[in-house]
Amino acid sequence: MSNRIEDLELYLLAEKFGDQIWFVVMEWPYFVRDGFGKQLSNASDSISSNIAEGFGRFHYKENKNFCYFSRGSIIETKGWLRKARNRNLITEHQFLDLIGQLETIHLKLNIYIKAIGKKIDNSKSTNND
Repeated sequence: MSNRIEDLELYLLAEKFGDQIWFVVMEWPYFVRDGFGKQLSNASDSISSNIAEGFGRFHYKENKNFCYFSRGSIIETKGWLRKARNRNLITEHQFLDLIGQLETIHLKLNIYIKAIGKKIDNSKSTNND
């Protein structure tokens, strides 16, 4: 595995998603941006931020822990997007597109979480034989 976060596809997808949310929120009126928009933007940026922070940790258990935080941010972001749709801040088409991207990130994050530490665990079991 590379030691560069930029080589992790999951991170790049999450970062791109956060940028998309930012540009959507920036189109909203000040009142909506200042409260609701900040919450949505912070939640969506937290997805990639936690992936990056975990990636930079020394121990794989810490990496997993930050991935769990990222997963929580995915669910939080879904909630904010549902509210944005219900309040007519985004269209149904935007909602479905953004939710689809989040579901892809969620799936890839779960796969990544399962893979973290596998090489270490496999080498331990090999050494114990």
